[in-house]
Amino acid sequence: MRTSLQLLALTLITLLISTGCTKKGAHLNPGDPAPNVTLLDQTGTERSIESFRGQPLLVYFYPKDSTPGCTKEACAFRDVWDRYEAAGVAVVGVSTDDVESHAKFAEEHNLPFLLLADTDSELAKGFGLKSRLGFHPRMSFLLDGEGVIRAVYPDVDPGVHAAEVLEDAEALDLAR
Repeated sequence: MRTSLQLLALTLITLLISTGCTKKGAHLNPGDPAPNVTLLDQTGTERSIESFRGQPLLVYFYPKDSTPGCTKEACAFRDVWDRYEAAGVAVVGVSTDDVESHAKFAEEHNLPFLLLADTDSELAKGFGLKSRLGFHPRMSFLLDGEGVIRAVYPDVDPGVHAAEVLEDAEALDLAR
């Protein structure tokens, strides 16, 4: 659990980034609107970022289905899914894998959230991410109910990321 000092530091860093008081990276930052891109999920259904309006959304980019780090991260979200539902925070995982790969990955690990097939890296590019060798970097964006980025996670630790985001959603008053 984060201390009050850690939460204050996170809030100050987010504020500094969103007001331009620190050097911004190539990716979108807190205060920026998320791009509205439509992709297919693991069932072949079209999903847009806009369709999640009205609730906080975590968009987490990961390199590849069924690899050790990506599986660990996805299963960590699965394992605390009831807490995400209680907080009203939606989650979508995004990689360059296709619908079929996502369907297999989601079924194999009983993932309760959507996986979006960003085969052309359209959504990643919209968030300012550069794919390398056809893979997205491991990075996440926490959006508020209006589609505005409230927190960015450039250095994700797959084992603790799910809990970290929930704490931040509560600290930023995004959870119900």
